[in-house]
Parts: sequence; structure tokens; C-alpha cells
Amino acid sequence: MEAILNDIINNIQTFAQTSNILLSLSLGLGIIILESIIPILPLSVFVAINVIAFGSIPALIISWIGTTIGCSLSYLLFRKIRKKAYNRLYKHLKIINFINKVDQISFPSLVCLLAMPFTPAFTVNIAAGLSEMKYTKYLKTLLCSKIFMVYFWVFIARTFLESITNIWTIIEILLLLIGAYIVSKLVDKKFNI
Repeated sequence: MEAILNDIINNIQTFAQTSNILLSLSLGLGIIILESIIPILPLSVFVAINVIAFGSIPALIISWIGTTIGCSLSYLLFRKIRKKAYNRLYKHLKIINFINKVDQISFPSLVCLLAMPFTPAFTVNIAAGLSEMKYTKYLKTLLCSKIFMVYFWVFIARTFLESITNIWTIIEILLLLIGAYIVSKLVDKKFNI
């Protein structure tokens, strides 16, 4: 297992070092933007790839910019189709209630919600796009919240990569992930998302 992980890491680093810097940066940014638009893709894996390819600080910046752009694109897409979608969703009271909650949520609460690593950001992007929330508020929220969420994944990736053979570090990572998941579930329950 360790040999396979080392091979993957070496291949990513070799590609990043031998290819055009603009191509590498574009791919690093592009995979994060794509993940923000297609929620089934694993952000944690893409951030880890950026950490391997560019190092912790550049990966943090690239991933933060990418997730902010991706979430903004998702918001703007649903803002564009808001009237059509809202009329279709009007029959579904739970969805309308969720959209109204997102619209009325305070800036600090929205920042905390989106800073949680396991919050379904795509769902919040859709609800914010369908709500009356102004884009400037949402963009400020993304800029503030996503830096913490991305830092979490950079920390996890860096720690994991530095200590593939240290079982205690892996246990610490798992405990952090479980803790973040529990906190996000509590936030989810409080806001009834």
C-alpha cells in the first residue's frame, strides 16, 4: 500500500515539475472548480493532489480560488434559472423552506455553515442562487468560509502525506474527520438542512 501511494505521489510531482506551469496550475484550479459544480467528486482528493503537486501554501491558494469560483458559478447558474426552477419547486414545501432559511441566515452563520468540511455546499449554492440573497453577500461568504474549509483539507493531506507510516497521525486525522462530520451534522440539524 505504501509503495502504491509513493508511486502515485511521485507521478503527480513529476508531472507538475515537468509540464508547463500554466498547464499544471490550470489543471489544479480546474479540478477544484469542477468539484464545486459536480458534488459527487471528492474535494479532499483534489486538494491532496494540489498539495502533492504544488506544496501546501500554493495548494491552499489554488484550491481556495477554485472552490470560490466553482461555488460562484453554481450560484450564478441557479440565479439565472431561478424563476423557472422556483415555480417548479413551489409545490415542495421543504425545499421552499430551505431556500427561505438560506436567504434569511446571517452572514456569520452562513460563513460557519460553509466552512464545515462536510456541509453539502452544492445544496447551499443552489438554495442561495434560488433565494433573494445578493451575490455580493454570497461571494463574501465564500471568500471567508472556503479558506477555512480548504485549509482543513490541506492540513489533512499534508499530515497524511508526511506520515503515511505513522499510525497515530492517521488516527488523529480520522478523529479530525469524525469531529468535523459530527459538527457539520449538528449544524445541519440546527438549521434543518
